[in-house]
Amino acid sequence: MLKPTGQETLGPYYPVRAPTSHDPDLTHFPGRKGHAQGQIIEITGRVLDTSGRPLPQAELVIWQANAAGRYTNPLDKNTAPLDPNFLGVASFGVARDGAFRLRTVKPGAYPEPSGTLRTPHIHFDVTNSDYRLVTQMYFPGEDLNAKDLLLSTLAARRRDPNAAICQPATTSEPGVTAFRWDIILLT
Repeated sequence: MLKPTGQETLGPYYPVRAPTSHDPDLTHFPGRKGHAQGQIIEITGRVLDTSGRPLPQAELVIWQANAAGRYTNPLDKNTAPLDPNFLGVASFGVARDGAFRLRTVKPGAYPEPSGTLRTPHIHFDVTNSDYRLVTQMYFPGEDLNAKDLLLSTLAARRRDPNAAICQPATTSEPGVTAFRWDIILLT
């Protein structure tokens, strides 16, 4: 039996508009020739149930800050620059075996509304038939992980912080850093 991925907050910067892209590649803005600034990363994983069975009907909405730590959401008053070539949000389904692949840039840390810095992370809103999970994925080895408002409190909330942190993976693509993270749904 697999432990389900923990529920988290939608956060202050949930997309105010539906994603305009169903392309799981956020390194380019649809219709523009430029590329997003920052370290290109690839995240692969699978959406599974607690028995380890794939959930091929699962849909993902992801949103994140750009490499400078700024969301495209108009509520984000961070003074970090917006990246005109980074959409910051996408919606896409998983493959028949529950697999997904997200290509993006590593998000930067940013000040959250209470004034503390959030460690780099990516938000996931996962739906499958009658179940919805909103969660956040974090990166290994980040200096801010131990101080992050949400990640640092997972153990106190009876959750395994390690389950929220993706793991390094391999890729044959030069200049791309790869990670793996599976999402386990209660269905």
